Amino acid sequence: MPKTLEGQITMEKTPSYFVTKEAPARIYAMSRDTKLIVVVRDPVTRAISDYTQTLSKKPDIPTFQSLTFKNRTTGLIDTSWSAVQIGIYAKHLDSWLQFFPMRQILFVSGERLISDPAGELGRVQDFLGLKRIITDKHFYFNQTKGFPCLKKAEGSSKPHCLGKTKGRTHPNIHPEVVQRLRDFYRPFNMKFYQMTGRIFGWEE
Repeated sequence: MPKTLEGQITMEKTPSYFVTKEAPARIYAMSRDTKLIVVVRDPVTRAISDYTQTLSKKPDIPTFQSLTFKNRTTGLIDTSWSAVQIGIYAKHLDSWLQFFPMRQILFVSGERLISDPAGELGRVQDFLGLKRIITDKHFYFNQTKGFPCLKKAEGSSKPHCLGKTKGRTHPNIHPEVVQRLRDFYRPFNMKFYQMTGRIFGWEE
């Protein structure tokens, strides 16, 4: 980590921290004052997106359906598949709450980052105790990608848009498979809403 001077905040980003068993204890041992920011999105969409990413690197992997179910006839979901496992947010949060109080964890809605990036980043700035500098005027929506782009400071380089690995077209998944996953995640989502005090609206 770079040295942090008075008045600076050092940030580090690794998506796998939230789901890695050893991470909460290690981070707590490093600094119990660490603030944690976790971006979450609808776990069904997240699983399909995860699969799409893997598919782009390994085109010969089995179908989404065959990886989702332990038993297709009974509809038993395979929770050992990481694409499914990661979206059980309440379970992962339990591990973090053994070390960090909820006031040190901010959950950011992936959906709202797209529909209202300035609003979500306003919450992030408040959480970090920063002045709200990033506002609506710093974003424009990229129709091609389907994501907002961040405009740099006046007179600087071109806007920052998400890279080519983001915004890929998802494969068509049978509606029944999607519905089975929705039913599977529902109780975990409800518990997660209770734990965080925020309704993310993934059931709508």
